[in-house]
Amino acid sequence: MKQLGSFLIILSLFINCDLKKKENLKSKSVEASWQQLFNGKDLNDWVVKINGHELHDNFKNTFRVANGILKVSYDGYENFENRFGLLTYKTPFSNYKFRLHYRFTGAQTKGGEAWATKNSGVMIHSQSPESMLLNQAFPLSLEVQLLGGITPNTPRTTGNLCTPATNVSINDIVVTDHCINANSDTYYNEKWVALEIIVTKENITHKINGKAVITYSNPTIGGQFLEATSKEIQLKDGQQLTGGYISLQSESHPIEFKNIEILEI
Repeated sequence: MKQLGSFLIILSLFINCDLKKKENLKSKSVEASWQQLFNGKDLNDWVVKINGHELHDNFKNTFRVANGILKVSYDGYENFENRFGLLTYKTPFSNYKFRLHYRFTGAQTKGGEAWATKNSGVMIHSQSPESMLLNQAFPLSLEVQLLGGITPNTPRTTGNLCTPATNVSINDIVVTDHCINANSDTYYNEKWVALEIIVTKENITHKINGKAVITYSNPTIGGQFLEATSKEIQLKDGQQLTGGYISLQSESHPIEFKNIEILEI
């Protein structure tokens, strides 16, 4: 009887070890399936569109790579002059997990709007850069708004949602506000912040440093700024958005990005 008990204990330990081994292998397999969108060397596979400039015109080297970091810089600008820009990955996506690290650096460039201080974003479900007008500041998209703290002890959330030419629902209620604050902390100085965006057919969730800060659903074309898009897009008012392009913004304050990757689900 004692021998049977010892055998059962050994068998139990063996089974537990085997299960843990399988879980570790599964975890490593999932991690390995993440696709790097930024190679840390150049802007291959990315498309530049800056307001007032032709497609591919990377005015004053706004978007650049240095030391493995993707930087949005304005050291060549004399004045910002509403040159809101986008760096868009070449391929559209529908259902995925997207993640990166970002941080604001330095001072805002001359001519930037006050609200654009420590303000940038990741656009998802975006129209293609090729479909944007020459003078179009923002694409039809869902903007995952990134903000940095400015005034001590004054909350300024990040991972918010802004909706240029789009609408969404939260708790099954259509929300028409252009920007909706997330439930996040405020991040000051030049700290790296982790952003993750989870996009499924049912919901879209923004996560900051591992914490879910806002969830919404049913993105559609419409709402504020639709009139700033092409006539072709305006005719799609009310159409559901099931996918689109991913873009990084330039809004007048220097920002850096790294570890840009996606997992299609």
